[in-house]
Amino acid sequence: MVKAIRVYELGGPEVLKWEDVEIGEPSEGEIRVKNKAIGLNFVDVYFRKGVYKAASFPFTPGVEAVGVVTAVGPGVTGRQVGDLVAYAGRPIGSYAEEQILPANIVVPVPSSIDPVIVASVLAKGMTTQFLVSRCFKVEKGHTVLVHAAAGGVGSLLCQWANALGATVIGTVSTKEKAAQAKEDGAHHVIIYREEDFVTRVNEITSGNGVDVVYDSVGKDTFEASAPSFEALGSLACLKLRGYMVCFGQSSGIPGPVPLSALASKSLYITRPSMMQYTTTREELLETAGEVFANVASGALRVRVNHTYPLSQAAQAHADLEGRKTSGSVVLIP
Repeated sequence: MVKAIRVYELGGPEVLKWEDVEIGEPSEGEIRVKNKAIGLNFVDVYFRKGVYKAASFPFTPGVEAVGVVTAVGPGVTGRQVGDLVAYAGRPIGSYAEEQILPANIVVPVPSSIDPVIVASVLAKGMTTQFLVSRCFKVEKGHTVLVHAAAGGVGSLLCQWANALGATVIGTVSTKEKAAQAKEDGAHHVIIYREEDFVTRVNEITSGNGVDVVYDSVGKDTFEASAPSFEALGSLACLKLRGYMVCFGQSSGIPGPVPLSALASKSLYITRPSMMQYTTTREELLETAGEVFANVASGALRVRVNHTYPLSQAAQAHADLEGRKTSGSVVLIP
């Protein structure tokens, strides 16, 4: 038996229960991993609330972990007991001391990078990689708007887009988070509780708008009132033929978007997921490899601002939803 977080019903952080579970031995093509560090991601909240549907109840949440291989199932090649590996994405179930994983979804972890750092950056870094290089290819001369610029992905987006030569505008909720976003490469930071971000972006860009908006906030930013513009919220910040990239909904799911809201400036809108950008083993290794290379070189600075014992996952969720955290959050078994 091992300890794990289990969810028996949808709801608030209080539905996260710490209890004993049986995990068994790995089957064909599987490995067993003893987790050393577990990444906390907002997608974990979506599963807990039912925004994303778990396959069955009860379930163990979590989509990211780093650990040591303790057993190898039949037919597995390229992995052996003692290997340090990580995964990000499906299957859910990382909120556990040990777990069974398909061998083909884990990636080898460079010995030069601390497991806690890897757990804090793999899912968020892989998300950032496809957002800036494949979902919309950020290049020198572009202007980008990053909502939640001090968050886990937001922090990495600011750094990566800056390194690619873009002008970065970030929105945050507090002065403390504004200082962090500045450190992470945001050239302009907007504290949205103090000023209207649509108006401010219009001023910063001299009315031209930005090439792309990266929005993980959802309802609050997407539908923010902008009465002097033809479109609402983030859409009003875009230039002609600009890209609206909605990759999360921490404040709630935005309402339907009429095509007329896109027509006035021939805008593009997409709702991407990392799963569709790492569909092959080759894509997975390439994406993770680029993240590890940028961390090792110092191009990406990872802030593990908060760690919690895995048994206190409920408190970690409450703090994340309450916007009391910044940077990355890691759970320690």
